[in-house]
Amino acid sequence: MADDSALASTTGSTSLADSSIFDSKVAETSKENLFIRSTSCVEEEMPQIETRVILVQESGKQEELIRALKEIKLPFVKMESVEEFKSLDSPEFENVFIVMDFQDSVFNELYKADCRVIGPPVVLNCAEKGEPLPFSCRPLYCTSMMNLVLCFTGFRKKEELARLVTLVHHMGGVIRKDFNSKVTHLVANCTQGEKFRVAVSLGTPIMKPEWIHKAWERRNEQDFCASVDDFRNEFKVPPFQDCILSFLGFSDEEKTNMEEMTKMQGGNCLPVGDERCTHLIVEENIVKELPFEPSKKLYVVKQEWFWGSIQMDARAGETMYLYEKANTPELKKSVSLLSLNTPNSNRKRRRLKETLAQLSREADLSPFPPRKRPSAEHSLSIGSLLDISNTPESSINYGETPKSCTKSSKNSTPVPSKQSARWQVAKELYQTESNYVNILATIIQLFQVPLEEEGQRGGPILAPEEIKTIFGSIPDIFDVHTKIKDDLEDLIVNWDESKSIGDIFLKYSKDLVKIYPPFVNFFEMSKETIIKCEKQKPRFHAFLKINQAKPECGRQSLVELLIRPVQRLPSIALLLNDLKKHTFEENPDKSTLEKAIESLKEVMTHINEDKRKTEAQRQIFDVVYEVDGCPANLLSSHRSLVQRVETISLGEHPCDRGEQVTLFLFNDCLEIARKRHKVIGTFRSPHGQTRPPASLKHIHLMPLSQIKKVLDIRETEDCHNAFALLVRPPTEQANVLLSFQMTSEELPKENWLKMLCRHVANTICKADAENLIYTADPESFEVNTKDMDSTLSRASRAIKKTSKKVTRAFSFSKTPKRALRRALMASQSSAEGRSPSSNEKHVMSRLASTSSLAGIPSPSLVSLPAFFERRSHTLSRSTTHLI
Repeated sequence: MADDSALASTTGSTSLADSSIFDSKVAETSKENLFIRSTSCVEEEMPQIETRVILVQESGKQEELIRALKEIKLPFVKMESVEEFKSLDSPEFENVFIVMDFQDSVFNELYKADCRVIGPPVVLNCAEKGEPLPFSCRPLYCTSMMNLVLCFTGFRKKEELARLVTLVHHMGGVIRKDFNSKVTHLVANCTQGEKFRVAVSLGTPIMKPEWIHKAWERRNEQDFCASVDDFRNEFKVPPFQDCILSFLGFSDEEKTNMEEMTKMQGGNCLPVGDERCTHLIVEENIVKELPFEPSKKLYVVKQEWFWGSIQMDARAGETMYLYEKANTPELKKSVSLLSLNTPNSNRKRRRLKETLAQLSREADLSPFPPRKRPSAEHSLSIGSLLDISNTPESSINYGETPKSCTKSSKNSTPVPSKQSARWQVAKELYQTESNYVNILATIIQLFQVPLEEEGQRGGPILAPEEIKTIFGSIPDIFDVHTKIKDDLEDLIVNWDESKSIGDIFLKYSKDLVKIYPPFVNFFEMSKETIIKCEKQKPRFHAFLKINQAKPECGRQSLVELLIRPVQRLPSIALLLNDLKKHTFEENPDKSTLEKAIESLKEVMTHINEDKRKTEAQRQIFDVVYEVDGCPANLLSSHRSLVQRVETISLGEHPCDRGEQVTLFLFNDCLEIARKRHKVIGTFRSPHGQTRPPASLKHIHLMPLSQIKKVLDIRETEDCHNAFALLVRPPTEQANVLLSFQMTSEELPKENWLKMLCRHVANTICKADAENLIYTADPESFEVNTKDMDSTLSRASRAIKKTSKKVTRAFSFSKTPKRALRRALMASQSSAEGRSPSSNEKHVMSRLASTSSLAGIPSPSLVSLPAFFERRSHTLSRSTTHLI
């Protein structure tokens, strides 16, 4: 190849030669130096050679460089020109030259004189690590490619290759002419050739030439390393570089998705039949024959080549995935049933023959009449392709090979001469359990184990925490059900009507309680993780596509397979109930089956209870996101959301009359929030998910222990669906009345009040929750709902808000609400004979001006003091009676 000839050429710089020759010389020189040092104590007449640093031109002006040399205790001198070197040269010193620029004339002269030249980053790095200067027979500017072994392929221009090799040597890298297992990176200028194919097979990173140039641009960064994943991945050769793809036999949605992924992976797309295409991707299960005769240059491959290339993050070899036209129905069926990458057609036919024979045997021995199952469950019945025991080559790599794949088939079990109904149900229980175990084995073998393997081509497909979230306790579920299946198999082989099936499930009931709740409760999270990773990580999407096409998966997705554990326990319970119906009363297994069914119900109840707690925690997070300014202490492991109620405020507390208020009842507190008048922006979570903006504004988080009484306001013409809470905050000296009108029609007021009182009683440790409810007339507490929805009421609330906004707009200093009340009370006392102070006059004048701007008399000035006096007198009289 051209690159080989360039490397072997004797013309030009010697840096193009194989670095291994220089490495051997370096090793020999090092050994000689070591030998000389070891024998120096014996032969005292041999002179000591000391290393001395010579700072050339600009390097002598770098203060940081001079401090670093002092730290490693090396003598140094400064030199402005090469002519000064003759006066500085001495046999007592081994001179090391530090040059700032490896491209100027001074460097070229030193290089031709075979001097030892290094760059400033080498000195700074050694000073930081406390190490001596490294020995190199070539100029060494930095160590960003130290310990990297590179090989080149596909380069036609010798000048370009020579420049790249020189830069690699300046950064401490090593060059190999021939590709071998010691090569850490292949720098490719094309996606063809023997070196490229070997690198793909070994999983060696294949880099663009830009990788070297960009690394050289960052040569002065002290801690920079060119092999760091974040930097290296930017310059990896994409799988479809130099490829032009077209797609045949796919749906419009699939084709659009594959074209988008092609462009993401460095390729281009053209319509089918275009002469410029390099690859034609065929859906082998749909396309029976090609619409045209392909040229010799065109690769016609199956879709597995496309997904395999994306998964391994490199262009896969086309010869393993070539599309072959199926001439007979039998061959078509064998291709669709058997593995896609089996190269031997005779082997395919043999496996197909064995599979068909297995299916026929199971059909002959099946004790059940033929039934139609339109659902996908039929594909998991006896003889299903998911039953991987039918494929001898299948083996489980998780831990040890499961017994289900090594034991003799269940079809070898002796069939009783007269099959009872109980035996038939027991046989179906065993068969479904065997298929279920095989499904779990498929999930572990095809999905979990490959994802957890170390040394994956292109790096890990998923992070460890993502794998844990997706699969959860699947291995534990597999272990327990393998034991259950083995026990059922022993029972079926040695069948007797008196054998107890219930004991088997009672034996493992505690294990089922441990393993199922974590998986079932977080199944939705597992499903969401799969969907998210499939969208964000093309390699994972390709991994799923490849495995979904395999016969062990039965063309089902990973999500569809993972839902089986969620469905399994109810299915077992139904079969045990059916088994109990066909068990005689005198059979001792009758009572055992009842206990087994109850134990399964307990497991499912435990699952539902844990799921309910998990959902409750999620509901609390939803409240936090919905309520702007919600306190962080609302989040607690012991807290759960009980009920949400939509109301309208009827008094001054907790907000203005007519405001829409939402009450969130928790088991120990009550969150009060009002509807926001203006919603601003959206919320973006740390995981990148955009949430809707908060629609509520936090008012108060009140412990239920502060609620002294719950008032059920009687229904009158002027008051409908109203209630009130008598609250005693710890910071207040008097009781506060919070009155509301319920707007939710789904929840009756009576049920809501009983629910509230029950949780208040639980919080304060009282058994008599009914005593907390007090029925009251609306007149006693001045509560009414009249005209709450009228046009006049809405206009009044709007005017009130406008008045507040105008007051704040013309205020130079914000007046607290309590200060305003004191000023109003002071105005009342001044009317009784005391003259107001200057501050009070200022407040009164400001309020008066605000009222004039609003265009109406201020109701606060006219009636607020009298209202407060009358209100406080009535409330104190009513609460005294209540308490």
